[in-house]
Amino acid sequence: MYLMTILAYLTEIVLFLDLPNVTGLMTVMDLQDPVKALGGFTYDSTGNKLRFRSNENFPNASRHLDLLMFFEEGIFYEINSKNQSCEKKKLHYNHHALRIPEDAQFLATMNLGNPSIVGEGLEFSMWEGSVADNTGKYVISVTKGCLPVSILYYRKSTTVIFSFMNLESGIKNPEVLEVPSFCGGLSVEETSNGTVNSFLDLFM
Repeated sequence: MYLMTILAYLTEIVLFLDLPNVTGLMTVMDLQDPVKALGGFTYDSTGNKLRFRSNENFPNASRHLDLLMFFEEGIFYEINSKNQSCEKKKLHYNHHALRIPEDAQFLATMNLGNPSIVGEGLEFSMWEGSVADNTGKYVISVTKGCLPVSILYYRKSTTVIFSFMNLESGIKNPEVLEVPSFCGGLSVEETSNGTVNSFLDLFM
């Protein structure tokens, strides 16, 4: 019985480390700025790439972004579709909110709402660890089906919360994960001294 419990726990860990392809809505908030960014995202777990586009109908966000991130290649594009222009830059760290790092530590399994009533509860697991540059910590929450719920980053200077809503498994429009034609042939721009490009820093 004890062995079966251990095996079940290890299986759960493997499943949670492998998040699925997913589309949905993402919000970014911190304690000083109620809404830093809000928009739709598409994530390809196999290719480990992500597209985030701000919702222009929500003007209260302080950051309006169109980002295409290739985490395995360590490259991202800042896209301006209106001007048909973009910038190609280096990603210094491949950690992001849609994948649980292999060195993350399992914290607990919890429920939101009342799980004894059908449709009134959400079971999720929490994982924690250090960000890649060791400047802070994170806590990731994912559902039993491995869909992201939220991720909390906290540093000495700030705390940032990413929340995920209206999620659907799969990729509806795979073309959004392709580099736009007007971005082709660009060279990677030089990174100025002291600048760190990471998933977290792009939303700061």
